[in-house]
Amino acid sequence: MTRKHFGTDGVRGRANVLLTPDLAMRVGQAAGVLFRTNAVNRRVVIGKDTRISGYMIETALVAGFTSIGMDVLQLGPMPSPAVAMITRAMRADLGVMISASHNPFADNGIKFFGPDGYKLSDAQEMEIEAVMDSFTSASLAAPDAIGRAKRIDSVRARYVEFVKRTMPREMSLEGLRVVIDCANGAGYKVAPEALWELGAEVIAIGVEPDGFNINRDVGSTAPEALRRKVLELRADIGIALDGDADRVLVVDEKGQVIDGDQILALIADQLQEEGRLSQPGIVATVMSNGGLETHLAERKMALVRTAVGDRYVIERMRADGYNLGGEASGHIILSDHVTTGDGLVAALQVLAAIRQTDRPASEVCRRFEPMPQIVENVPTLHRPSAAALAALTQAHERRLGARGRLLVRLSGTENFVRIMAEGEDAGVVRSVVDEVCGLVRGDLSERDRAA
Repeated sequence: MTRKHFGTDGVRGRANVLLTPDLAMRVGQAAGVLFRTNAVNRRVVIGKDTRISGYMIETALVAGFTSIGMDVLQLGPMPSPAVAMITRAMRADLGVMISASHNPFADNGIKFFGPDGYKLSDAQEMEIEAVMDSFTSASLAAPDAIGRAKRIDSVRARYVEFVKRTMPREMSLEGLRVVIDCANGAGYKVAPEALWELGAEVIAIGVEPDGFNINRDVGSTAPEALRRKVLELRADIGIALDGDADRVLVVDEKGQVIDGDQILALIADQLQEEGRLSQPGIVATVMSNGGLETHLAERKMALVRTAVGDRYVIERMRADGYNLGGEASGHIILSDHVTTGDGLVAALQVLAAIRQTDRPASEVCRRFEPMPQIVENVPTLHRPSAAALAALTQAHERRLGARGRLLVRLSGTENFVRIMAEGEDAGVVRSVVDEVCGLVRGDLSERDRAA
């Protein structure tokens, strides 16, 4: 069955163009029909980030869910991991996050969490699509069974307390000067509040959302603003979240950006030293740097790779019993605490390591020398076939050497062909990427002329 609406992270598209109120209502109705069958409370929680279109999509979802008899609890702007946590804590049958994560404000998305707080599987998303196709008025609730909707104001404090409990007991961040960049997104209130309550001196940027400035020149996809502020204020560390606060990057006191791979290495080392790794290794995606794999191997830990997307990382973790996984982009999943990527929880593990070792972030966070790696995104209106991309990869990967890798794939959330190459020779890596980008752009130009 072909997926019509769901990508690698829920339904995503340009607001009011692809992701319309009608589509959002139909998605809500279909998901509600699917989950009300075995529902305990017929209860749905909905959170969102700070995009202007969130109001529109939330209202449409509420109409969809209540029309088939589900009650809705509206959380307002909250991080994706907070929605997952609240879904479980409030015994809801379904959790919904309205966000397009790191995308610009004009995009938005709908992603679902099951009653266990985990993202829905591919199979469940396809079931929702099937119900959308077959939905009729017969599925609508009777007039006396229409659902109710209300806003819940206490969840911010509940999430802050939850996050704080993931730190070692009695540990204080007093004396640490921390710059937190909240990307003008969903974490703009809870992240600075949690850090302040733990004792840190907090300087917050990216905390003035206006509906349009989410991820604009701030956040984990644009760390330069954070880097400048860390150096300007001589801070001990900088922390950058993305629009829905499920991923994190770090800037050390020297202004160096620390990506998700380095954070994974740090936390893996910590858990191994403390005897708290549930398996001798971690789970990451095909995008993680080869240097991470070497670092782990030297410490007798395995790197298990999955397809791109934190959902696939989590599925592998659950299937094989791993308690640490993530992505180079900054999704870090610590399953002893959370059911999905949580940027703030991961950041607190980094801060705990700095506090425990009493060493600067530049020494604590840089765990390995990464292999030369380049990632490029080529915009596309025409989506090449998987076979064509595989052939392109096979034709050029051998130039990168025995330890080299070349990945050419379609983005699951945006109209890009993503190209990643790594190898031991930086010059060869650059040459391969430039050549492949040129071939992809040339192919797209030919398609445009043909069209």
